[in-house]
Amino acid sequence: MRVLDNIISDRGSKYAVAGAPCRDEAEAKKLLKELKRRKKFAKATHNSWGLLTEAGPVKNDDGEAGAGMVILRMLEREELTGHLVVVTRWFGGKHLGGDRFRHVQEAVRIYLEDLAASG
Repeated sequence: MRVLDNIISDRGSKYAVAGAPCRDEAEAKKLLKELKRRKKFAKATHNSWGLLTEAGPVKNDDGEAGAGMVILRMLEREELTGHLVVVTRWFGGKHLGGDRFRHVQEAVRIYLEDLAASG
């Protein structure tokens, strides 16, 4: 899995983004389990993810209401099918309100740019 750590920090909350080629929800859950083998990611407050499959979109907010849909919308815009994207947040003690969606969007953008740059 490609992992970009410490990409965004706001009011104590920290964000990372990760992803990998993925065919379906079952594989997504295996990849998420693999990511959580890293102690830091296992202790995260939220591991929200989205995936566009041949059968349709799959997402999980992991307690960060609406985050999965933000990830899906960006994947749809890029027409990136068969690639799991996970946005991880470590809650810093202060509520971010609507800024949290902006940060999820920014994390996915950073991931997609890194993916494109690596060919």
